[in-house]
Amino acid sequence: MAAAARSSFNYTTLSRRYCVLGEIPSFKLLETETSYSFLDIGPLSKGHALIIPKDHAAKLHELPDEYLTDVLPIAKKIAAAQGLENYNILQNNGRIAHQVVDHVHFHVIPKPDASDEEGLVIGWPAKSDVMEEVKKYHQELLGKL
Repeated sequence: MAAAARSSFNYTTLSRRYCVLGEIPSFKLLETETSYSFLDIGPLSKGHALIIPKDHAAKLHELPDEYLTDVLPIAKKIAAAQGLENYNILQNNGRIAHQVVDHVHFHVIPKPDASDEEGLVIGWPAKSDVMEEVKKYHQELLGKL
Protein backbone atom coordinates (compact mmCIF):
# COMPACT_ATOMS: atom_id res chain seq x y z
CA MET A 1 0.00 0.00 0.00
CA ALA A 2 1.43 3.36 -0.99
CA ALA A 3 2.00 6.01 1.62
CA ALA A 4 -0.43 8.89 1.63
CA ALA A 5 0.43 11.39 -1.06
CA ARG A 6 1.69 14.78 0.09
CA SER A 7 -0.91 16.40 -2.12
CA SER A 8 -3.70 13.97 -2.72
CA PHE A 9 -3.87 12.42 -6.14
CA ASN A 10 -7.03 12.73 -8.11
CA TYR A 11 -7.79 12.80 -11.79
CA THR A 12 -8.84 16.46 -11.65
CA THR A 13 -5.41 17.43 -10.33
CA LEU A 14 -3.73 15.16 -12.84
CA SER A 15 -5.80 16.53 -15.69
CA ARG A 16 -4.68 20.07 -14.93
CA ARG A 17 -1.08 18.98 -15.08
CA TYR A 18 -1.22 16.43 -17.89
CA CYS A 19 -4.61 16.85 -19.56
CA VAL A 20 -5.41 13.23 -18.77
CA LEU A 21 -9.10 14.02 -18.48
CA GLY A 22 -11.08 17.01 -19.61
CA GLU A 23 -10.46 19.08 -22.69
CA ILE A 24 -7.58 17.02 -24.10
CA PRO A 25 -8.19 13.26 -24.38
CA SER A 26 -6.13 10.64 -22.57
CA PHE A 27 -5.25 7.33 -24.15
CA LYS A 28 -4.73 5.29 -20.97
CA LEU A 29 -2.45 2.26 -21.16
CA LEU A 30 -1.88 0.89 -17.65
CA GLU A 31 -2.80 2.03 -14.16
CA THR A 32 -1.71 0.78 -10.76
CA GLU A 33 -2.23 2.03 -7.23
CA THR A 34 0.84 4.28 -7.59
CA SER A 35 1.18 5.02 -11.33
CA TYR A 36 -0.81 6.00 -14.40
CA SER A 37 0.43 5.57 -18.00
CA PHE A 38 -0.90 6.83 -21.30
CA LEU A 39 0.13 7.68 -24.85
CA ASP A 40 1.74 11.09 -25.31
CA ILE A 41 -0.46 13.36 -27.44
CA GLY A 42 2.64 15.22 -28.67
CA PRO A 43 4.72 12.13 -29.47
CA LEU A 44 8.30 12.06 -30.71
CA SER A 45 7.41 8.77 -32.44
CA LYS A 46 4.51 6.32 -32.70
CA GLY A 47 3.92 4.69 -29.31
CA HIS A 48 5.58 7.44 -27.22
CA ALA A 49 4.10 6.91 -23.75
CA LEU A 50 4.22 8.62 -20.36
CA ILE A 51 4.24 7.05 -16.91
CA ILE A 52 3.21 9.31 -14.03
CA PRO A 53 3.60 8.49 -10.34
CA LYS A 54 0.40 9.35 -8.45
CA ASP A 55 2.24 11.41 -5.84
CA HIS A 56 2.81 15.02 -6.77
CA ALA A 57 6.51 15.73 -6.73
CA ALA A 58 8.21 18.08 -9.16
CA LYS A 59 11.56 16.24 -9.20
CA LEU A 60 12.64 12.64 -8.80
CA HIS A 61 14.57 13.18 -5.56
CA GLU A 62 11.37 14.59 -3.99
CA LEU A 63 9.29 11.51 -4.82
CA PRO A 64 8.76 8.87 -2.10
CA ASP A 65 10.43 5.59 -3.10
CA GLU A 66 7.18 3.60 -3.03
CA TYR A 67 5.97 5.60 -6.04
CA LEU A 68 8.89 4.30 -8.08
CA THR A 69 8.35 0.57 -7.56
CA ASP A 70 6.23 -0.06 -10.63
CA VAL A 71 7.54 2.62 -13.03
CA LEU A 72 10.15 0.43 -14.76
CA PRO A 73 7.93 -2.66 -14.83
CA ILE A 74 5.26 -0.53 -16.55
CA ALA A 75 7.85 0.87 -18.98
CA LYS A 76 8.99 -2.68 -19.73
CA LYS A 77 5.41 -3.81 -20.41
CA ILE A 78 4.78 -0.85 -22.73
CA ALA A 79 7.99 -1.52 -24.66
CA ALA A 80 7.26 -5.28 -24.89
CA ALA A 81 3.65 -4.73 -25.99
CA GLN A 82 4.93 -2.60 -28.87
CA GLY A 83 7.63 -5.09 -29.77
CA LEU A 84 10.22 -2.35 -29.43
CA GLU A 85 13.81 -3.21 -30.14
CA ASN A 86 15.18 0.32 -29.79
CA TYR A 87 13.78 2.89 -27.38
CA ASN A 88 14.66 5.41 -24.68
CA ILE A 89 13.40 5.69 -21.12
CA LEU A 90 13.66 9.38 -20.22
CA GLN A 91 13.05 11.37 -17.05
CA ASN A 92 14.03 15.07 -16.75
CA ASN A 93 14.46 17.20 -13.61
CA GLY A 94 14.48 20.99 -13.84
CA ARG A 95 14.05 23.50 -16.66
CA ILE A 96 17.65 23.45 -17.86
CA ALA A 97 17.37 19.65 -18.00
CA HIS A 98 14.33 20.05 -20.32
CA GLN A 99 11.58 19.40 -17.75
CA VAL A 100 8.49 21.29 -18.93
CA VAL A 101 5.82 19.88 -16.57
CA ASP A 102 6.40 20.20 -12.82
CA HIS A 103 5.37 16.65 -11.99
CA VAL A 104 7.71 13.65 -12.11
CA HIS A 105 7.04 11.61 -15.24
CA PHE A 106 8.85 9.06 -17.35
CA HIS A 107 8.83 8.74 -21.13
CA VAL A 108 9.00 5.53 -23.15
CA ILE A 109 10.13 6.78 -26.56
CA PRO A 110 10.33 4.30 -29.43
CA LYS A 111 13.28 4.81 -31.81
CA PRO A 112 12.05 3.21 -35.06
CA ASP A 113 15.18 3.91 -37.10
CA ALA A 114 18.62 5.52 -36.92
CA SER A 115 17.48 8.81 -38.45
CA ASP A 116 16.77 12.01 -36.55
CA GLU A 117 13.22 12.06 -38.00
CA GLU A 118 11.55 10.10 -35.19
CA GLY A 119 12.23 9.30 -31.56
CA LEU A 120 14.56 11.01 -29.15
CA VAL A 121 17.46 12.91 -30.70
CA ILE A 122 20.27 13.80 -28.30
CA GLY A 123 23.91 14.69 -28.24
CA TRP A 124 26.30 13.16 -25.72
CA PRO A 125 29.08 15.64 -24.97
CA ALA A 126 31.25 13.16 -23.04
CA LYS A 127 34.36 14.62 -21.41
CA SER A 128 37.77 13.06 -21.83
CA ASP A 129 40.88 13.04 -19.64
CA VAL A 130 38.88 13.42 -16.42
CA MET A 131 39.89 10.25 -14.52
CA GLU A 132 41.41 12.14 -11.56
CA GLU A 133 38.38 14.42 -11.34
CA VAL A 134 36.04 11.40 -11.40
CA LYS A 135 38.14 9.61 -8.76
CA LYS A 136 38.03 12.63 -6.44
CA TYR A 137 34.28 13.12 -6.90
CA HIS A 138 33.69 9.40 -6.31
CA GLN A 139 35.19 9.71 -2.82
CA GLU A 140 33.19 12.86 -2.10
CA LEU A 141 29.94 11.25 -3.25
CA LEU A 142 30.50 8.03 -1.31
CA GLY A 143 30.65 10.13 1.87
CA LYS A 144 27.14 11.41 1.15
CA LEU A 145 25.46 8.13 0.23
